[in-house]
Amino acid sequence: MSEFNNQETASWDTNRVRRGEEMSRRGSREPERPHRRRRHKRFLSGWKYALFVGLTSVLLAGVGWLLVNDFCAFSKEDITATVQVTADDDLKSVANKLHDAGLIQYKWFFKFFGGLANANDKIGIGSYKLSTEMDYMALINAMHNSSGGMNTDTVRITIPEGYTVQQIIALLAKNGVNTEESLTEAAQTATFNYDFIDNTSQDISRLEGYLFPDTYDFYVNEKPESALRRLIANFTTKMDEDLMSEVEASGHSLKEIVTVASLIEKETAGNDQKTIASVIYNRLADTGSHGTYGMLQVDASLLYALPGHEGAITNDDKKVDSKYNLYKYAGLSPTPIANPGLASLKAALEPESTGYYFYALGKDGTHHFSATLQEHNSFINSDQYVGS
Repeated sequence: MSEFNNQETASWDTNRVRRGEEMSRRGSREPERPHRRRRHKRFLSGWKYALFVGLTSVLLAGVGWLLVNDFCAFSKEDITATVQVTADDDLKSVANKLHDAGLIQYKWFFKFFGGLANANDKIGIGSYKLSTEMDYMALINAMHNSSGGMNTDTVRITIPEGYTVQQIIALLAKNGVNTEESLTEAAQTATFNYDFIDNTSQDISRLEGYLFPDTYDFYVNEKPESALRRLIANFTTKMDEDLMSEVEASGHSLKEIVTVASLIEKETAGNDQKTIASVIYNRLADTGSHGTYGMLQVDASLLYALPGHEGAITNDDKKVDSKYNLYKYAGLSPTPIANPGLASLKAALEPESTGYYFYALGKDGTHHFSATLQEHNSFINSDQYVGS
């Protein structure tokens, strides 16, 4: 019995060794057992899942409607705003300006659409009057400038207060906006849709007073009428509703106010614009009691009729037969004689109330005002007068 058991044990050991050697040859791998497929649990199940899908659909539909509403300008508050596009702008900053003006609600969506619509090549520098009635494409088209887009080369120019139209044209030409000849032709013949500009005239003086002095971005080789129109548009922006209400209340036309402002601009660069305005209005109203008889006798207006004049004004100059010679003709000059800044425009609308009819520049750099001709002559015969 013991011997049999020993043989059986030896046989079992021999088989175990053989199986071990075979497993070693197979890389010591145990036979693979079939895997049972694991069942994945749904994150939400039943009515919760259906509710989630429903709410998500409603949310996406709501967001989509809001975007469509903004894109198509549906049901928007009635807003009109002026947006200024400069050479420093890109599509992102233009979207910001439209948003800040209340014209669009979703800046990112306008920028996305603008990229698809090549807005960088269509939107140009300038001042644009826009409204919430315009959809995205209408806004882009309204900011179109035929001279170039936001990627076109530009030049920045500051136009000084008191420059004449001819001086402005020369400055633009010098900086490469266009040629002096082309700009002059546009000033004479282009049609500008503003009721204060006489489109029947072919004299550049028709634009005098309305090319607002400021800092502008122009395209290199820009269309001449486009460049000039930008200056006129800025004038209408600066002459806002409040100032235009003052024009209406003044009893004077816009042309008369701008003409007075241009005389003020050329006569002084100091802080006495409103006092000089009072002298102009006092003289215009004088029927002879103060000896001026409506004669303004403004040197700057006479010089406007004498381009290229050098040196002091002579008595012969004062005899020149020109409507701009306010020594010879009473009242205002036929047109403004320069392009005034905002301070002079406000002075023309808000003159001081004085009894002055005369003024003269002293050696101290200030104007000295007089109520009578005797006081005036006394000053100009003194050693304080700049001309003495």
